[in-house]
Amino acid sequence: MSQSKLGLKINGKDYTLDADPNMPVLWAIRDLLGLTGTKYGCGAGLCGACTIHVDGEPARACLTSLKQVQGKQVTTIEGLKADGLKQAWRDNNVPQCGYCQAGQLMSAAALLSQYPQPNDAQIEEAMVGNLCRCGTYTRIKAAIKQASGAAAQLDLSERELSARDLSAREVEA
Repeated sequence: MSQSKLGLKINGKDYTLDADPNMPVLWAIRDLLGLTGTKYGCGAGLCGACTIHVDGEPARACLTSLKQVQGKQVTTIEGLKADGLKQAWRDNNVPQCGYCQAGQLMSAAALLSQYPQPNDAQIEEAMVGNLCRCGTYTRIKAAIKQASGAAAQLDLSERELSARDLSAREVEA
């Protein structure tokens, strides 16, 4: 591996790393910079746990090399400013184990920046690449709609399913 001095802009801060340009951004932000909010999931870009933004677009940090982000703005979960989305996540009790949540939030934020009031198809298309082992997909969708100001658009059946999920979780606890 050949090392190079690489300049990165992450969460609005400038960094210089002595690293292999082919190193995945995931390892640079986690291991070299100590920003551990972005998670390693599958290493193949299939689960979405490592989702970051590169110039505002969602990208899989496990597949994106340092050389690909040169001169671009990288945002990790630590730099995400989507307070309304984060509150909607809490209001809808989205996290269970929490492992996938950084990637879920990053994908949802990118969706809302492109479509401020997304419809169901847009939500499903944007979130399809993010896996949640706990199965909180209904709550994720509800949180995205709440954050977009479109909570009233939820189907009654979706609201009932979210309530049932929450009730079942409380019974199990």
